[in-house]
Amino acid sequence: MTKSSGPFFAGVDAGSRTVKIVVVDGRGRRIAVGLVDQGLKQNEIARRLFSRILRQGDILRERVVRVIATGYGREGIAFADRTITEITCHAEGVRHLVPAAATVVDIGGQDSKLIRIGRNGRVRDFVMNDRCAAGTGRFLEIVASRLERTPADLGRLAKRAGRATPISHMCAVFAETEIVGLLASGQAPEEIAAGVQRAVAARIAAMAGRRVEEPVVLTGGVALIPGMAQALEIALGCPVATAPDPQLTGALGAALLAREPDKGR
Repeated sequence: MTKSSGPFFAGVDAGSRTVKIVVVDGRGRRIAVGLVDQGLKQNEIARRLFSRILRQGDILRERVVRVIATGYGREGIAFADRTITEITCHAEGVRHLVPAAATVVDIGGQDSKLIRIGRNGRVRDFVMNDRCAAGTGRFLEIVASRLERTPADLGRLAKRAGRATPISHMCAVFAETEIVGLLASGQAPEEIAAGVQRAVAARIAAMAGRRVEEPVVLTGGVALIPGMAQALEIALGCPVATAPDPQLTGALGAALLAREPDKGR
């Protein structure tokens, strides 16, 4: 059987920072994936990415039975057959990768989510922070800029710290001002970076409340920053695993749900 024989199913995760697409076959195996930066013309960006990964995977468009869009900008993906919330898609994607997962922590560019999954694999409940930058990738971008680093550098910087500087403000605006003051007072960037990671993890722990069911799996772009899973382990008081290809779990979940259109309703 050639790749192009199908059938295939696609998931598009139109996030606030990037657009991710995963194509799976009828057995749920990943056949093609792609990721590009988000932009103003997100439907055009997503369509170009889709066409590119189909070519690279030797997949005929007519063999793609269904496309489901999810994420921050899902309503703008005109070629999708249906949209499903990122809560449902992340849960589906994580459970496919880590079948025993009970809690999903998804930290993206503009929001953070804690999703509790029941034994039947369905979402039981969730908590979401989408009102401010605290505990999100955007918060880490602001901090990294002040430290003249990239967000990915924060983890490596924090790893060299002898201690973590307490960050008292989680509002992005006030935290930036606080960090300027800490740098002026001679605080080491390494210690500030460690403190910021601890502060983000503490925000997630506050969302979680008193009880977190294990296993806990971390997803989203922030999961790629070294040290974030470890900071969460300290804040939550339990082991935290990082999902394979954590940026793609939402798109993977959408693609898997495209195979079973009634499951995500």
